[in-house]
Amino acid sequence: MPAKRPPVPLSRERIIEAALHIADSQGLRRLTMRRLGDALEVEAMAIYHHLPRGKEALMDALAEHVTAVHVEPGPTWQETARAWCRAGRELLREHPGVLALALTKPPKGATALAIREQTEQLAEAGLGNAAEAVRALRAFVFGSVAVEVQQSGWADPEVDQWVRRDARADMDFERGLDALLKGLQT
Repeated sequence: MPAKRPPVPLSRERIIEAALHIADSQGLRRLTMRRLGDALEVEAMAIYHHLPRGKEALMDALAEHVTAVHVEPGPTWQETARAWCRAGRELLREHPGVLALALTKPPKGATALAIREQTEQLAEAGLGNAAEAVRALRAFVFGSVAVEVQQSGWADPEVDQWVRRDARADMDFERGLDALLKGLQT
């Protein structure tokens, strides 16, 4: 008789990864604490040890996971802003199931720190009114990903396989980012 492997210890990171998988594959509405517990092979109540506020804490953690982006500053504020936008877009595109949370949850914790870091990096690189620029850049990234996910068929139950990568969406994103960065220069 083969020996049983010891269970993988429950951790906040493991909980978030399992929740992301459920949200991305089944939708945010299907993410329940019971379903998450089943996916982790634990009682749902065990999750509360790592997320004491339960589902609300889980939703905050998921939003933070897909919006807390960090990049190294580039030689110019434009290159730094471009890196932030591209990294933010990729993270959101990886997890379309929690895009609604990213759009609606106020920035907290690591996300708030990332926004502050981005603002400081752009200001130090010479961009005037960096806080206003960061708001515009975030709005552009969130909006472009929302349109991309909408057009991809991700949320359409009739679509068997949704398109994760679209060359036209990439071109549209880069063209829009170029225009926004030019506008922020003035």
